[in-house]
Amino acid sequence: MELTIHAGSHEEAMALFGLGDRNLKALRDAFPVQLTGRGTTIRLAGEKEPVEKVAALLTSLIAQVRGGARLSPGHVAGEIDREVRARSVEQLARAAEAEAADPAPAPPPPGTAGDGTAPAEAPAAPPAEPSVLEHGAALADLRRTCHALARSKGQETYVQAILQNEIVFCIGPAGTGKTYLAVHMGVSFLRQGIIRKIILCRPAVEAGERLGFLPGDFQAKIHPYLRPLYDALNDLLDYDQVKRYLEREIIEVIPLAYMRGRTLNSAFIILDEGQNSTIPQMKMFLTRMGMSSRIVVNGDVTQVDLPEGAPSGLIHARKIIREIKGIAWIEMQKMDIVRHPLVRKIVEAYEGAEQPGR
Repeated sequence: MELTIHAGSHEEAMALFGLGDRNLKALRDAFPVQLTGRGTTIRLAGEKEPVEKVAALLTSLIAQVRGGARLSPGHVAGEIDREVRARSVEQLARAAEAEAADPAPAPPPPGTAGDGTAPAEAPAAPPAEPSVLEHGAALADLRRTCHALARSKGQETYVQAILQNEIVFCIGPAGTGKTYLAVHMGVSFLRQGIIRKIILCRPAVEAGERLGFLPGDFQAKIHPYLRPLYDALNDLLDYDQVKRYLEREIIEVIPLAYMRGRTLNSAFIILDEGQNSTIPQMKMFLTRMGMSSRIVVNGDVTQVDLPEGAPSGLIHARKIIREIKGIAWIEMQKMDIVRHPLVRKIVEAYEGAEQPGR
């Protein structure tokens, strides 16, 4: 398995590498991983488990500085030394377990299989070693900290689905927290070092108004469509953090069309207002997923703004990929609305007016 980690600057890279690359040498000695540092890039190669462990450590250190921590060479060396010591203890413990499970054979007593007077019994198989879940400790921390995030049963199911699945679709009415919770979880994954960047995107679809005549370049015209995503970010991070993340492209806020042709590894990718994507756009979006990435798609199927006759990619996806293992579908209800109390009554009134005979 091969992975590439990119530091955000030469200062970050120097702290990660250590004086004379001693941090990388310490990791090479502790883990059966090939590490090569060049410029602001670290390349890792080896077996899946140790590569992922070393990558998780390095990305966690990078996430600390990007979250506002001071990343000094001494701080990095201390973190790596602790990890190396933990690895040494782990190796010794495994060796002791293996020795206890498979002691040196003793001479067989008379009348047993060893002296040819009785049939041999099959030896008991040693217990299988439990599988190591990718980023298991970080995800366990998130389960503890994100439990209090939900304000309704539907929201709790939504948060748990994001923690347990690589692709999550959430459908529900306005005010159920679909966008806010997705962005909050993305920021939490970034802070834990589980992913390296967040992609927030929306279809640029006019909701009944023609905005093409407005002044400004293309970026100025599409900014209003993306404003709700910026609002969610500003609720979770301070202004300087948002600015820094956007400048370093740790967070990208882009129209859905800008996703074409990309492959996104170690990313938390959110498609907001998914009901306004077309079928080809939805297929294009879902196939951008790279290794160690997660996708969240949310939308309200009662508020489709596509041109008349154009089928919604979200509604279509619900029909054809609902049963794929690893994809979770969450449907919020009116009781999950956590916005102003009047919002639930408004939703109920419109639903009632749309029923036949009303």
